[in-house]
Formats: sequence, C-alpha cells, structure tokens
Amino acid sequence: MASATVMAPAAPPATLPPGINAAPVMPDVLPPVKARKGVLGFIRRHPTMSVGLFIIATMIFIAIFAPYLGTTDPTALAPARRTREPSAQYWFGTDMLGRDVYSRVMYGARVSLLVGFAVAFCASIIGLTIGLVSGYIRLADSIIMRIMDGLMSIPPILLAIALMALTRGSVQNVIIAITIAEVPRVSRLVRGVVLSLREQPYVEAAIAAGTRTPTIIIRHILPNTLAPLTVQATFICAAAMITESILSFIGAGTPPIIPSWGNIMAEGRALWQVKPYIVFFPAIFLSITVLSINLVGDGLRDALDPRMAKRL
Repeated sequence: MASATVMAPAAPPATLPPGINAAPVMPDVLPPVKARKGVLGFIRRHPTMSVGLFIIATMIFIAIFAPYLGTTDPTALAPARRTREPSAQYWFGTDMLGRDVYSRVMYGARVSLLVGFAVAFCASIIGLTIGLVSGYIRLADSIIMRIMDGLMSIPPILLAIALMALTRGSVQNVIIAITIAEVPRVSRLVRGVVLSLREQPYVEAAIAAGTRTPTIIIRHILPNTLAPLTVQATFICAAAMITESILSFIGAGTPPIIPSWGNIMAEGRALWQVKPYIVFFPAIFLSITVLSINLVGDGLRDALDPRMAKRL
C-alpha cells in the first residue's frame, strides 16, 4: 500500500511582544505593470516608429523587387506613346520620351534609398570618430573643430554642388559629396556628448586607475554616444535623400540615364502645367519616404530618452 502523504501543519503566526502592533498592509497605489510583448505590444508602445518602419519596409520591398512589380525597362524610349495620361495600361502615365513613369518611379526608389542609407552610415561612422577624438583630446579639439566650423559655415546643398562640380555625375560621387557635407554636424553632436561624459565620475575613476585613453573612449564613452547618434542618423538619411533629389533636379547629381526621383521631376518640370503627373508621382514617393524616416527618428528619440521611456 502506498503511504499517504502527511501534510505538515501550518506554522502559527509569529507573536509580537505586548505593546507592539504590526503595521497594516498598505494597498498598491499604482496598478500592476502589464508587459506587452510581440508585434502588437511594440506597435502600442511605439506607434509612430511602427508606422515609419512599415512604410520604409514597403519602399525597400519596392526597390528590391521592382522588376517583378509589373514594370518595364525604365530607360526604353517610345516616342509614339509619349505624354500618355495615367490609365490602366500606364498607371502613372508616360513622359515626353514615351518612358513609363511607373517603372521609372519604382526603379528610382533604389537610388534614393541607396544614397540615404549610405550617407547616413558613412557620415555617422566618420563623424563619430572625429567627435570622439576632438571631444576627449583637448589638443585635437582646437584643430579639428575649426575645420568642422569652416565646413558648417557653408550650406550643405551648396557644398555638395561645389564638390559635384569637381567630379562627374554618378551615384558614388553623390554619396561622397553629401557625406562630406553632413560629417561636420555629426561630429559636432558627438563632441558635445563627449564633453559632458568625460567629466563624469566613472570616467575620472578610470583615469585615476590608470586606464589607457583608447580603452576609456571605447568602454566608457562610446556606448553612451550611440543613442543620440542613432537618432541623428535617421535625420541625416532623410536630408541626404532630399539633397540627392535637389542635385539631380538641377542636373548636378546622378546621370539622366539612371532613373531617380530627382531626375524624373527634373525631366517633367517643363510640362508641369499640362502634364503635372510626371512630377507629382515621384514627389509623392519622395515625401512619403522622407516622412517615414523622420517618424522613425522621432520614435527612436522617445524610446531612447529615459524620461519618455517611463511613459511608454
């Protein structure tokens, strides 16, 4: 026979000495925190960022799978069908050379997204390096920041135009020109963060312990600069896409044979009053993409700010 399990008697409550009363249990003032997990939880916590990420993912999908979205050769000329209105056959109409505007807009997403992401990445890496060095090393700060101040005195679009005037038009040269124009702003932001971080007690303790300067920068200062740098990178990406469109619009950016949103708008401005759709569709795609990137930047700013994180 199986032995029955004997339950131990509950321990009696501890008795207090005479004259001492136990404090009553206080009720919970705040409701219990409910953890929101999964995609729905992320959308509820960060609705702005979710909308921006969805639009950016859609644009990336369009750029990658443009050949499979009912498009034709964006550079194929057909004078017999030029300036056709938007219809079931030509969704966005045709331009003055008979090229399908829908196909050109779909393929143009590749250039704009490539320039935006490449400039944001390159400018962030270069500006981060310059900002860390100039912000922590005082001798280098007086030299490097004067150069950055000189570059910042020139408007980014004018500096990019001047750099493009020295080279031939290509996507690679556009990326280099816009990156050079955006680096001073990133380095100035990182430098300001480093100037406040190097006075913190944990940095002074590392110096007193004999830690080498590169180790202090990498271990103690670099991680604290990534949050504002990430937010700044999103705005640089949006600004780079606008700058690339401006350069292409005035003929100083990508070559006309490469479809980009700026080139499409530049080619349609002569017919704006009679055929506005040639400019309207690429402008709408550019505006929506830039807006989505700015939404992601605003969402990252709120998510990475400790004061805002308590409210989410």
